[in-house]
Amino acid sequence: MEQLNEMQNDEIEIDLLELFYVLRRKWYLLLASLLVFALAAGIGTKFLITPQYQSSSMIYILTKTTSVTSLADLQIGSQLTIDFETLATSRPVVNNVREKLGLEEISYDEFVGLLTISNPADTRILKITATYPDPETAQQIANAMADATADRVAEIMVTDRPTIVEEAIVAKNPSSPSLFRNVLMGGALGLILAAAILIVRHLMDDTIKTEEDVEKYLQLNTLAAFTYNKQVSAAAAEKRKSA
Repeated sequence: MEQLNEMQNDEIEIDLLELFYVLRRKWYLLLASLLVFALAAGIGTKFLITPQYQSSSMIYILTKTTSVTSLADLQIGSQLTIDFETLATSRPVVNNVREKLGLEEISYDEFVGLLTISNPADTRILKITATYPDPETAQQIANAMADATADRVAEIMVTDRPTIVEEAIVAKNPSSPSLFRNVLMGGALGLILAAAILIVRHLMDDTIKTEEDVEKYLQLNTLAAFTYNKQVSAAAAEKRKSA
């Protein structure tokens, strides 16, 4: 049993070694595939994908009229975050911003898809992030959403208007797509794909090429081996024809 396991382990090592040599012999194909896919990913990212810009504004959730008792009653945390997020993306708030900025051509659902409402951990801050192809429009959406949300919170909760902690600014660089990441992923995909094709072709090739193949696949011993030279064979064939 131990001898059988050793033989199986030897076969696995030999197979892995063969695959390594197959890939090493075709290193130029692997490199070419890596470069082609990386270049294609870079060109696609640069010319086919629309850059997206992000701007964020922040609101302080509590107001000066919020007492310690009401703070306990409201249970600041996940539930309050959900409440404020729901208010921020409600139709009155979103439609107000759409009309104010002249973006009525964007539907309500599409507009909500441009927004990300979050509550940074261990804070009483509501962060509103807008993503849009135009950086100035993204800034305007984030600021308008903060103002409209603050007004809506004061109206619904019958309290003072929450304070705007930070207004959004115009982003100088796009948040997506990442040229470096896409090029890296494209190159890795090309390398993996080329390696997979080479390995599959090698595993499916059942032709006998060497004396080792004869012993391995046919379990026969070789008595002699002859080298094959295409030029010599072609010359011999010509002589036979002329004769």
